[in-house]
Amino acid sequence: MKAKHLFTSAGIGALMLGLSSFAMADTWRYAHEEYEGDVQDVYAQAFKKYVEENSDHTVQVYRFGELGESDDFMEQAQNGIIQFVDQSPGFTGSLIPSAQIFFIPYLLPTDEETVLKFFDESKAINEMFPELYAEHGLELLKMFPEGEMVVTADTPVTSPEDFKNKKIRTMTNPLLAETYRAFGATPTPLPWGEVYGALQTGVIDGQENPIFWIESGGLYEVSPNLIFTGHGWFTTAMMANKDFYDDLSDEDKQLVQEASDSAYDTTIEHIKGLAEESLTKIEEASDDVTVTRLTDEQIQVFKERAPQVEEKFLEMTGDTGKKLLDQFKADLKAVEGEG
Repeated sequence: MKAKHLFTSAGIGALMLGLSSFAMADTWRYAHEEYEGDVQDVYAQAFKKYVEENSDHTVQVYRFGELGESDDFMEQAQNGIIQFVDQSPGFTGSLIPSAQIFFIPYLLPTDEETVLKFFDESKAINEMFPELYAEHGLELLKMFPEGEMVVTADTPVTSPEDFKNKKIRTMTNPLLAETYRAFGATPTPLPWGEVYGALQTGVIDGQENPIFWIESGGLYEVSPNLIFTGHGWFTTAMMANKDFYDDLSDEDKQLVQEASDSAYDTTIEHIKGLAEESLTKIEEASDDVTVTRLTDEQIQVFKERAPQVEEKFLEMTGDTGKKLLDQFKADLKAVEGEG
């Protein structure tokens, strides 16, 4: 398992030391939730490369733990201490309830080609979400998928009955908790830094993440039963402090947009085939790992429980959530029709 760095006063001190250059905007600070070489890091490094090759600006990238957990650096982004932040809707959901739409199970298909086309063409993604983020002082630059969600547990799972009494770690996201409640499990919110140890000691019985993150974080070592439920994709959002973005020159705004587009293209190419590569690495690393892929009949049992999660989403988000969900479904229908 990779070492996890603790959030220290030295990290904040380094940030504050650089604030004197903020007005010149020659050093931009960018924090994300993952480790070196993971999907968010691939995006961040591609963004950094484009900016630095096409301007005199530099980009300082901070990985998971270097500025704390996800909630820590989101607060720093909102306060203008850092300029760019990558945070998944799993954490943003408490700030922007409608962002929890990605946790309605079986809303997104698991077919990679369809998912990627949806993110490219969706009006909900590319037009509606930026407005929602702007209301909270954030300039949404890109949303992108990272991989199909996979559950790991202390025993194989094929039905809601198998989930009974299992404590499944969730992000601090009310709708994700509702999903696992619907699936028959006991949702247990935990920050990421505590997950490995909690699995190791039996404080929790399982968790969900894309397969590359299960491999990268070594979760298979302490939670070896992998279950492909087909219930959704992990999605993330890269954004900027809106005051910072609005104060940029037109030239720099164009630079940021172009860097975001270039990083997106690089990242989408990176994730193609990544799940298969990561699963192979896991299976080569451990003889204890089991892989369970639910059949269509088994998935249908879980799908029948999804409407109660959608209903909860609408209760949480009102008219805003309904409009977003209607557009989401229309976008998916259009993409699947093209297919």
